[in-house]
Amino acid sequence: MAEKRATAQRRETWGRLRQLPSKRWQARYTGPDGKVYSARTEGGQPLTFVTKTDARGFLNLTHAAIVRGEWESPEDAARRREAEAAEAARRDVTFREYALAWLDRVQHEPGKGGRTRRPGTVMVYRGRVRNHLLGPLGDMRVRDIDSAVVRAVSTELASQPSVLKPGVDHNGIAGDAVDLLKMILRAAMRDGLLETMPDVPTPSRRSVRHDADHTPEDDVATPQQVDALYAAAPEHWRIAVLLAAWCQLRRGEVLGLQRRDVVWNLDRTAATLYVRRQKNGLTGQLSDPKSEKGVRSMAVPPLMVERLREHLDAFVGDGKNAPVVPLRERGAQHLATTTWNNAWAQAREQVAGLPEGYRFHDLRHTGLTRFAQEGATLAELMRRGGHSDVNVVLRYQKATMARDIDLAARMSATVLSELESTRGDDGTPVS
Repeated sequence: MAEKRATAQRRETWGRLRQLPSKRWQARYTGPDGKVYSARTEGGQPLTFVTKTDARGFLNLTHAAIVRGEWESPEDAARRREAEAAEAARRDVTFREYALAWLDRVQHEPGKGGRTRRPGTVMVYRGRVRNHLLGPLGDMRVRDIDSAVVRAVSTELASQPSVLKPGVDHNGIAGDAVDLLKMILRAAMRDGLLETMPDVPTPSRRSVRHDADHTPEDDVATPQQVDALYAAAPEHWRIAVLLAAWCQLRRGEVLGLQRRDVVWNLDRTAATLYVRRQKNGLTGQLSDPKSEKGVRSMAVPPLMVERLREHLDAFVGDGKNAPVVPLRERGAQHLATTTWNNAWAQAREQVAGLPEGYRFHDLRHTGLTRFAQEGATLAELMRRGGHSDVNVVLRYQKATMARDIDLAARMSATVLSELESTRGDDGTPVS
């Protein structure tokens, strides 16, 4: 009996050791929470030991961790490691992964003004990411993108030749692409993927359409040129020229007009035009105007009232939702942007004296300039044009200043003439 007690296994001072039938050793212990735990791997699988010494070493390390207050239950440790692995993977996300996820997200998030971005805007973003940013940055980790990287991308984009106008020393896309890159990186910084925002200036924006000596006044068509463009356009679409020039509508606003948007007086000698929607050039869908200020009404200038009335009678369907510029005469389908662009390109080629590449949008610029020349205030210009940013309208004040200079000169001539009539031959006033 004494011999049997001598060969019995000595109990551990803390925890329990047990040899399994496989001859490996199992270690068990009671945690601070009063529960009994077996040794486990970091992956949460049961852990056994080749020798009893190894098993005892595990118990000693576990006991020391409890004493230091660093012990975690196997479940808590597994959850922590899983979270750490997920955070590490998130921190290692590539620009391609983050940018594409960001594009999906911003379709529903409000933008700078608190409004949800339009589908067309997101489509433009996608094009810039795909065409200009994924190439140099797609496989790079977001956290590795710093000022040097952004500067290199900016320089490369600015050096690319223009697709629209070969031969010019700038391309017109670098500024917008770098601004979008910064927008994405600011979001990455808010999401904790980027520690500091790269400090790189946006490349200057220069139009590829014009030479350096081009001025906005060069894009103002004469009334004769507007009439010539009207005559050159397809008959059932040509009213678009007058709506852009003399009602100062944007292309999408013109193509989005419906019969109900033209409200006549009793004898149809005057009309009010209501802008309530636009046709999106990218999605092809009818949507709200560009901004809240875009919803507006305006008097139709008398110079185009007769032509507008004739157009509605001849080419526009009777229904209140019938498009003012239909794809087919009296049809229910709004004219597509690309179809109109092709017709416009052919019409402008038939008109002499227009700048190269004269845009349909330049007709709106023409109309607002003439409005300014008649003495319209900034508020009146903003209302007529549906602008929300006063800085955009300030360019039309150049036309107002030209008118002011002309009026000042005419006033000066009149005053001098009156003064001359009251002076003698020696220049002294005659009483």
